[in-house]
Amino acid sequence: MPDALRRESATDLGVEAIPMERYLSREFHELEVEKVWRRVWQMACREEAIPNVGDHIVYDIVDDSFLIVRTGPNEIKAFVNACLHRGRRLRTEGGCVPNFRCPFHGFTWNIDGTFAENPSSWDFPQINSERFSLPQVKVDTWGGFVFINMDRNAPPLEVFLEDLPDHFKHRPLEDRYTSIHIAKVIPANWKVTAEAFLESFHLVATHPQLLGSTSDESTEYSVWPGRRHISRAITVAGHSSPHMKGTDDDTIMSNYLLNRQYYGRAMEGRDLVADDLAVGEGQTPREFIAEQLRNQLKPLLGEEAAEAATDCEILDPIAYTVFPNFAPWMAAGPSLVYRFRPNGDDHESSIIDVMFLSPYPPGTERPRPAEVKWLREDQEWTDAEELGRLGPVLNQDANNIPEVQRGMKTLQHFRRGLMMSRYQESRIRHFHQTLMEYIKQ
Repeated sequence: MPDALRRESATDLGVEAIPMERYLSREFHELEVEKVWRRVWQMACREEAIPNVGDHIVYDIVDDSFLIVRTGPNEIKAFVNACLHRGRRLRTEGGCVPNFRCPFHGFTWNIDGTFAENPSSWDFPQINSERFSLPQVKVDTWGGFVFINMDRNAPPLEVFLEDLPDHFKHRPLEDRYTSIHIAKVIPANWKVTAEAFLESFHLVATHPQLLGSTSDESTEYSVWPGRRHISRAITVAGHSSPHMKGTDDDTIMSNYLLNRQYYGRAMEGRDLVADDLAVGEGQTPREFIAEQLRNQLKPLLGEEAAEAATDCEILDPIAYTVFPNFAPWMAAGPSLVYRFRPNGDDHESSIIDVMFLSPYPPGTERPRPAEVKWLREDQEWTDAEELGRLGPVLNQDANNIPEVQRGMKTLQHFRRGLMMSRYQESRIRHFHQTLMEYIKQ
């Protein structure tokens, strides 16, 4: 048994506690690489990012690198991104190419992975061209996303996703386009970063400006029996937090306008304005805001689809998580998507991707997807102006995450585990239950 697991089993931490070694230990990180990242289905890119034959992206996870390639109009494959001669990476960035030619010595493979050329074939009698294809990993798609899995014995993606496709059948994400994509390196373990987005409990201290129109403590957390990989949280908007006593309708309205769900360019500049604040007789602020946003969605969804959208789909953050690191939100309008992963082989830093998937008017051509915009370490989320009001919210999260990583380094000498609540942090406990099932297998 690895030392990291032996120390855990020797300590009674209780169901609420998470051992800090899972975030701080290099040994545990190496277990994750072998037991998790090389065995789970993970989102590599959007299909729209590789629309044409020959289009490809480079997907890196820890020290593994893959080429995700459109090899035919309806075919996508994933190959090991390394020359079979001396191991040099074939590509360092995405693009569109007729073949993959190693920059070191010129060994070349076709986009379908078959071997194409050896510049000095006379000197390599040991190479059988028919057997010298690039190694492949499993590929599948859901919701317009491309997933890969390195484990040849892994169950199909549809099995791994459990009930998720059924939940999204009325809000298919394949019908959206990527309107915003921002990425940034965070100085904390990938789980510290991911877990900051698994509960709404932190709003009361981290995002107090949201409490006037967000019922944080009333969030519904769903962890379903027998479902290892998915969980969900629904946070009610258009109501004040239980922490805010006696909040009147005008305060809820003004607070929502300042901190509304549809951020930045994802709604193409649409905003409720002061002249719109005529709440009808008998209407609640929630009903009024939903009505206004439903009208704004009609040009994007069509009249019938917008009318059919529920107030919850229009207003509330409906946040799903797919183990280990993929977090798509469901919404009638633009949907947020998060992805969290280690930053290379550094167990104390991580990468977060923030994406918006936006609808576009029925019968029109799909807009070109936004390219990834990387923020430097010294930049704040507000430097990505396209995020609009989400930028300051992410800045608040960013203030916590590195300090959690730093604080645990001291706390580990006094306590073995992090305390977790019974309900509001139940998705974090569910995540760790699944994590340990993979680690111990």
